[in-house]
Amino acid sequence: MCGRFTLRASPEEVRETFGYAAQPNFPPRCNIAPTQPVAIVRSENAAPAFALVRWGLLPPWVKDIKAFPTLINARSEQAAEKPAFRAAMRRRRCLVPADGFYEWQKTKTGKKQPYYIRRPDGGLFAFAGIWESWMDAEGNELETAAILTTSANALLAPIHDRMPVVVRKGDRERWLDSEHVPPGDLADILQPAPDGYFAAYPVSTRVNAVANDDEGLVAPLAEETTPPSVAKPKRGKGGSSGASGGGQMSLF
Repeated sequence: MCGRFTLRASPEEVRETFGYAAQPNFPPRCNIAPTQPVAIVRSENAAPAFALVRWGLLPPWVKDIKAFPTLINARSEQAAEKPAFRAAMRRRRCLVPADGFYEWQKTKTGKKQPYYIRRPDGGLFAFAGIWESWMDAEGNELETAAILTTSANALLAPIHDRMPVVVRKGDRERWLDSEHVPPGDLADILQPAPDGYFAAYPVSTRVNAVANDDEGLVAPLAEETTPPSVAKPKRGKGGSSGASGGGQMSLF
């Protein structure tokens, strides 16, 4: 699951990494939260293009957005079949630029300890995303997106049983090519990031408050380390590890 993430890199660095032509100006963010604007990269005329959309996918058939859940994540094992996600998986895939994300580990006291997860070199990477265009009765358009998740790798498993799907550089063009590449040909991308791709360390619970958005949120509480190993939870069919799926809705 991914419920908060960071994009602290400069607009110039993001543009250079993902190769889109526009040069948008956006501030560094240390606590990007659901329903807020997020940067995505999608394909337009067979070229990467930048867009800002709302984090929390709205399928076109939704009538009342106030009564509809905030779909910030989509389980990659099921997204191609779920009514809320399947059209976007076929036609509207995107990349979500990031340079870190947060996950919360349950402690013996019952409290949750946030961890910051990033690449060891601190560099940019891309979540696998899907986007949709929703229109209200007056014709006002709203573009939204969700981040795909998969089972956790060895680093993340002691913290949380799910993690966001990362699209590696060599796979980005194929992920964005909805015209020629169907979802069934993307199984190799929808896998946990390899061991060693990320590092994790505990950070302040200040990240729990959406109003906090500063560099202090990513400062380690202790020396950077791999969390202690714990047994992985049992998994059912399709790699799922629980009925609720961390808030990822089953929409039939």
